[in-house]
Amino acid sequence: MRARWLIIFLMSWASRRRVAYATGVIVFFAVLFGVPLSYWYFTLPETCIDGIQNQDETGVDKGGICPVLDESALQPHASLWARSFRVRDGSYNAAAYIQNPNQNAGVAVAHYRFGLYDAQNILIAEREGSMFIMPGSITPVLESRIDAGNRIVGRTYFEFMEPLKWERMKNNALPLAVTNKEITNTFAAPRLTAIARNSSVAPIADISFVAVIFDP
Repeated sequence: MRARWLIIFLMSWASRRRVAYATGVIVFFAVLFGVPLSYWYFTLPETCIDGIQNQDETGVDKGGICPVLDESALQPHASLWARSFRVRDGSYNAAAYIQNPNQNAGVAVAHYRFGLYDAQNILIAEREGSMFIMPGSITPVLESRIDAGNRIVGRTYFEFMEPLKWERMKNNALPLAVTNKEITNTFAAPRLTAIARNSSVAPIADISFVAVIFDP
């Protein structure tokens, strides 16, 4: 009976030694690698791309000093209207007006979609594209020569295909003044002419002009 208890005691003692040895090895490597990694992690500089809401950010990597803005702190943009204009049988131009009331916020790249529907609300044509949204102004969108086949467009739908990424930016078009606007030959082939003048001392490159003419 004593021999049996002695064997159990010796086995328990050996097991405790193995557990103690394994624990010691684990603690050693945890200290060896954990302390430098912890120091590295907790001393990393805070940035706007670290996936953590820190600094003075109002969202994860948004707002505060970050170039990407928190959309919840901005005034909402609006699609004022979207329409299609028949150029000839089966061919349409689609246009939309996007209003952004935020003076210092814009979108560098926004992917959008035009959907053209008939009177029965059946999709007959669509067109995708990309645009920018200027700060503090209205940005027009134009897609030309959309093939609708032999169908007649009754309704035009415009939508953005993904959440917009709002960034700090200024409107470089503010120094531009457009004057001497004149429409000629309105009953045959209408033509619009105008003069654009840059009032700033810095040159402005890659300018695109879109003119929208309404009935009087």
